[in-house]
Amino acid sequence: MASHIDLPASTFCWPGRGAPELAGQSAAVARVRDFVTRAAVQPGCVLITAEAGTIVAAVAEELHRRSGEANRPFVVVDCTAGDAGRVERALFGAAAPDAAELEWAAADSAIARACGGTLFLQDVTELPASAQRRLARVLRDGQFRGDNLPQPAAFRLVASAPATIDDDVRTRRFRADLYRRLAATRIDMPPLRERAGDIPALAARTLEDISIAGDLPLREFTHSALALLAALPWPGNLRELHDVVAHVVRSLDAGAEAVQIEHVLPALHRHGAPPPFVPAGNLREARLRFERDYIAAVLQHHRWRMADAAETLGIQRPNLYRKARQLGIPIARMPE
Repeated sequence: MASHIDLPASTFCWPGRGAPELAGQSAAVARVRDFVTRAAVQPGCVLITAEAGTIVAAVAEELHRRSGEANRPFVVVDCTAGDAGRVERALFGAAAPDAAELEWAAADSAIARACGGTLFLQDVTELPASAQRRLARVLRDGQFRGDNLPQPAAFRLVASAPATIDDDVRTRRFRADLYRRLAATRIDMPPLRERAGDIPALAARTLEDISIAGDLPLREFTHSALALLAALPWPGNLRELHDVVAHVVRSLDAGAEAVQIEHVLPALHRHGAPPPFVPAGNLREARLRFERDYIAAVLQHHRWRMADAAETLGIQRPNLYRKARQLGIPIARMPE
């Protein structure tokens, strides 16, 4: 049972599929999956740090689901939604009475509604100072006053924050005592650029999820289209990848059987990704130019080691030699 305050239900976490941020086979994401698995069954707060564009809400939902209490409340407060007063009212219901023995929270507050389940605070560093103080007190005391009676704070608190939260603590923009309680378990999400090997799987899954959600035909990326996506830095992380794939899906002709490079390139240009080449000439010329530039870039990345480059490109080493000669990539630069 999910309750979202100023945060729409995630469109990135489909039933039975788990959080997309946890998909892939890279060492970086394997470590995160291990943290999530262990944290889900342990008591205490969880802090998830991530760059902008990381779909942290889906990871928080996955923690809740794996806790074995997926049927319990999952309450979300977006700490950036509205002014400071609005966020504090969402979390506590109203201002605290003066000289209260325990921190006060209304029956309809996020804290009260989350009891028995999970409270997820998105972008917790945006909490106003007064709300930070009140939340730290609830976590310290393990209870709050509701309906004039002490109530146990019987919820799991999961919070997300940018990786710069450590700087916020040092500069006292974020309370150190609250940070220590939140970071009982800390999970640092790797940016997409540190898990390039996962991008083909993430792109394929995103394509499938969007197609299923829109009741559209299921298609696959061609190998060359996936290689292009994997070569990009994705500063906007998985949300940027999702937006690009969504644009590709919307632009596909009904008769398209697979997603080709020429389907991906306009979406990259629209979303600000650096184009691999400046479009000019007919489609055949453009594809040959991209193939030459991309193969040369892969060779440079691997310092002209043919075996490594061939593995990245998904072709046999003799075929790479042949293609390089056909495309005019100088063989003399390649060590034999």
